[in-house]
Amino acid sequence: MRRILLKLSGEALAGEKKHGFDEPTVRAVALQVKRLTEDGIQVGIVIGGGNFWRGRTSENIDRTKADQIGMLATVMNCIYVSEIFRSAGMMTAILTPFECGSFTKLFSKDRANKYFSRGMVVFFAGGTGHPYFSTDTGVVLRAVEVDADVILLAKAVDGVYDDDPRTNPDAKRYDEVSIDEVIAKNLQVVDMTASILARDNHMPMWVFSLNEENSIVNTVCGDFNGTKVTV
Repeated sequence: MRRILLKLSGEALAGEKKHGFDEPTVRAVALQVKRLTEDGIQVGIVIGGGNFWRGRTSENIDRTKADQIGMLATVMNCIYVSEIFRSAGMMTAILTPFECGSFTKLFSKDRANKYFSRGMVVFFAGGTGHPYFSTDTGVVLRAVEVDADVILLAKAVDGVYDDDPRTNPDAKRYDEVSIDEVIAKNLQVVDMTASILARDNHMPMWVFSLNEENSIVNTVCGDFNGTKVTV
């Protein structure tokens, strides 16, 4: 495996607080990613903004404006997590699809590849840069653009289920499921736009729990406990 794109939910990085950041959680992620980069694996990261903003649930804010706030939340997340990564001894870069002054660099495939070639962890913030598209779509889009081998979806649950395991104790987990079945059954691995983009561009996704110890390293090194979404 040469290049991966890791998707982290903002809520997962907030730990039990569910808001803001839990630094020990973020540092544990950083140390795992460092092990991967030391083994020569190129790592890109997309982070959701749910630990700061859930604007789509409000009826009082225009959807476009709510999504713009959400994009900025992902930029804040990437700046913070990037700094924790740097404190752990990694080089990082943050790319956005819109100008953020001196905070980030403007995304291009060539720029991302340049940073990857230098051994840097590349954060893709700001989603697609457009409203009505989630960070799910953003992670698949960036993975396709930079020719990632796989998308790793680190979630609060340990894979893909046929029903919500939090409300249905009899829900069954898939060890492997095709993207066609995910779309047909609306299994909510990622949103529908992202699922179709992954299918059309043959981008596999591996879903696992961020809460399990060393789950990121274990997933990449073959000790996988989750669901593989095949294309």
